[in-house]
Amino acid sequence: MRFFPGKFSVYLLTPCFCLLSACRQEISPQIQPLPQDPGVKVYFNQNQATRYTEDDRNLTRPGDNLEALIVEMISKSQTRVDVAVQELRLPEIARALADRHRSGVKVRVIIENSYRRPWSDYTDAEIAQMPERERDRAKDGRRRIDTNGDGRLSPAEIRQNDALVILRDTGVPLLDDTADGSKGSGLMHHKFIVTDDRSLLVTSANFTGSDIHGDPDKPASRGNANNLLRIDSPQLAAIFRGEFNVMWGDGVGGKPDSQFGVQKPPRGMQTVVLGNNRISVQFSPTSRKIPWEQSVNGTISKTLTHASQSADLALFVFSEQGIADTLAMRHQQGISVRALIDPSFAYRDYSEGLDLLGVALPNRNCQYEAGNRPWQQAIETVGVPLLPPGDKLHHKFAVLDSRITITGSHNWSAAANQDNDETLLIVENSTVAAHFQREFDRLYTHAKLGIPEKVRQKIKQQNCPAIVQKAPTPTQTQKTIPSSSDKINLNTATPQELETLPGVGPKLAREIAIARQEKPFTSLEDLDRVPGIGSSKLEKLRDRVTW
Repeated sequence: MRFFPGKFSVYLLTPCFCLLSACRQEISPQIQPLPQDPGVKVYFNQNQATRYTEDDRNLTRPGDNLEALIVEMISKSQTRVDVAVQELRLPEIARALADRHRSGVKVRVIIENSYRRPWSDYTDAEIAQMPERERDRAKDGRRRIDTNGDGRLSPAEIRQNDALVILRDTGVPLLDDTADGSKGSGLMHHKFIVTDDRSLLVTSANFTGSDIHGDPDKPASRGNANNLLRIDSPQLAAIFRGEFNVMWGDGVGGKPDSQFGVQKPPRGMQTVVLGNNRISVQFSPTSRKIPWEQSVNGTISKTLTHASQSADLALFVFSEQGIADTLAMRHQQGISVRALIDPSFAYRDYSEGLDLLGVALPNRNCQYEAGNRPWQQAIETVGVPLLPPGDKLHHKFAVLDSRITITGSHNWSAAANQDNDETLLIVENSTVAAHFQREFDRLYTHAKLGIPEKVRQKIKQQNCPAIVQKAPTPTQTQKTIPSSSDKINLNTATPQELETLPGVGPKLAREIAIARQEKPFTSLEDLDRVPGIGSSKLEKLRDRVTW
């Protein structure tokens, strides 16, 4: 693909083939762009005030071209580029990094170990054995490499279009979260770039086609809804450089002195004043030995107490009970709360969206999430956005009183808080908040709110004891413990069922439950990312679990 960084043309669009009412915005009059703060600029890949053309689909569509912004920032670097991103698959970004590396700029890249392997390295047989979601991603990745569409990847196509091969062939230094000598942290989930010790890019998007542009085989797709902030601040850049250096250690081929996950030194929130912005940053994870109030989720909770009028949330995952409890308190004190959650997580039994709606969804054994507290003053302003098929609400932001923005890569979950490498940004600036408020309002306008009928029916059909303020104790629910010959599904089993597995006690069962919330298990080897699981336990569990 060839983009022109920083240049966003305006087009009058003809109708596209959309299946949802939200897509009608494509043929409506373009809205005016909002003013940008000179120090903190905000972008959205579904921004209705701008247009760009995708080369892959020859499609002119609403949105800021996040890929072009990333390429532009890398291309302008003069001395160094540090990239920490969970997944990097876009060849234009890889080419920009390769070009800077060849020009003598110091380039370093950190990714999540699960995404270290180039798409072109996978065989058809391997892809066929993948779970459906991973299989679709692999096929999409290979289609993007196969530029002539003949169904085969030629050596030239691989060299030119497989992002990780481009980096590998050019010799760009790259490591993942196994560089600390472990089998990886929970997730290396960061999405940031630092250049020349002064410029910073922080986004909720992975550097993939589906996260930024859309799925090539779905004409209506516009990419998972994501945001990107471009910040110019030597102070803030130094803070992020420090986080990068902790993870990098002495780099590729060196000692296993990299630090990921809870191996990183504990650090609290750090604050920088930049023009009219007050910007606070904190990195995950936080050890369980440290009080929750000092963790990143604790910081989110504390920040929510500063809202005096409204709190609008647009979240991929919302499963942290402590944050929901803080919102309940603020709602009782009179603030307005609205929340949008990705449909794939919104109505799971551990979703705090259900708490806000005043209901609890038990699992198949009539067991509720520990500490669950459905709101007595339930609200109807909670729901899911109507997105094109295949697209997700991938944001992790909240806007408070139209002046404070909480954003970054950090999902509002225990896994993000206790296991993953994550970024939390809090920006106090009404100009910045206005951009996020417009994005929330866009999504909220096209949303299904309230309790879906299928959820009501599911609760009713369970015929389980209701809860009001807290979950039933073990003596109040019927527990069905499987026999030793039954296989346990790692993604659906209750903590009590997990405890029947060899070597799994209450603490480890909870760790497994936390890990699957953000990323379901797709193989036995996936258990390696759970703290407390080692090779010996894997062997004991091999014939006892499924997923």
